[in-house]
Amino acid sequence: MATARPAPVSDPLVSLKGTARADRRTKNLTKRLHPGDIAVIEHDDLDAVAARGLADARVAAVVNARPFITGKYPNRGPAVLLQSHIPLFELDDPGLFARIKDGDMLALTPDGDLYRNGRRAGTVTAWDGARVAEATEAARANLGNELEKFARNTLQYLDADKDLLLDPTDVPPVPGLKIAGRHALIVVRGEGYKEDLALLRPYLRDVRPVLIAVDGGADALLALGERPDIILGDMDSVSEEGLRCGARLIVHAYKNGAAPGLARVQEMGLEADVFPVPGTSEDAALLLAYEHGADLIVAVGTHSNLEDFLDKGRAGMASTFLVRLKVGPRLVDARGVFKLYQPRPPFLAFVALLLSALFPLAVLLRHTPIWQNLAQMFLIWWRLFWWRLHLHF
Repeated sequence: MATARPAPVSDPLVSLKGTARADRRTKNLTKRLHPGDIAVIEHDDLDAVAARGLADARVAAVVNARPFITGKYPNRGPAVLLQSHIPLFELDDPGLFARIKDGDMLALTPDGDLYRNGRRAGTVTAWDGARVAEATEAARANLGNELEKFARNTLQYLDADKDLLLDPTDVPPVPGLKIAGRHALIVVRGEGYKEDLALLRPYLRDVRPVLIAVDGGADALLALGERPDIILGDMDSVSEEGLRCGARLIVHAYKNGAAPGLARVQEMGLEADVFPVPGTSEDAALLLAYEHGADLIVAVGTHSNLEDFLDKGRAGMASTFLVRLKVGPRLVDARGVFKLYQPRPPFLAFVALLLSALFPLAVLLRHTPIWQNLAQMFLIWWRLFWWRLHLHF
């Protein structure tokens, strides 16, 4: 017997509505969002970076097929969205995610009913500020357990990855690009990366460091008017414009040489080197700059604390610890550079300062007898010079 379809609802009483954009990978979804869309995601423990991407897209709401906070650790993504006045809803039936397609018209009622293309599709539960605060507090109480588990798993990976610290890493060549003895700026799409890049404008202008972008970091540099020298990563979150900007492309590969990101580059008719090394793409970027002899490595948006590592979702981050131990003497955070670096004054500002200092002197001399006598003597000499020149010819 066929299941009866719900009756269409022509004009439900809605609290908000918008066009659905759905994707299991939030970072891919942010590229397709438009203001007013309803983002439909499947993302446990929504992290702050993904949340900022959704907020920047100015979506009308976020509907999640998974809990925004599972209780493992106090992730900050939901709070970021609520601070941007974006309402959050969790699907009561996670299986509904597979039935929501891009372009569907979604409507939500004050009672929590979800309508899809005018028909009731299911129910949602709102995540308001009180619920987010309560879940965050409970997750904070569990952080000790997650830290113990994280440390235990990390120690298991240390033995396999210890060569990163003890031996030189075989990095791809970068012909035509001098890194040795220069500063290298590594840009990762991590927490606060846009703000940090904006703070570093004077540093970029004066020092002109080598620019190494990790995946979507290339688009952040291009938006700032800077072209990356190298793009390194899985090539899954960088735009086509970024890949075609003229930067040298290096695909991060597994230790066995498999490089899933290489296929996209080759389909675009571009060339790329492959860099097989354990760890994350930002680890690979740090090693690349270090092994090529960068004098100073400035990190923007890199992951450096426990919450960052848990946001990445990796059981062990041994490679990250080892890489930072290796490059530590040369590594500095972008905000440290901003606080310590004193920008050089622009040339026009120097000229303006010089003229402003000479102006009162000129006024003073103009009204003194000595200046007036000198001016008259110069004028007489000038007339005699032209008179003799005229007689000569």
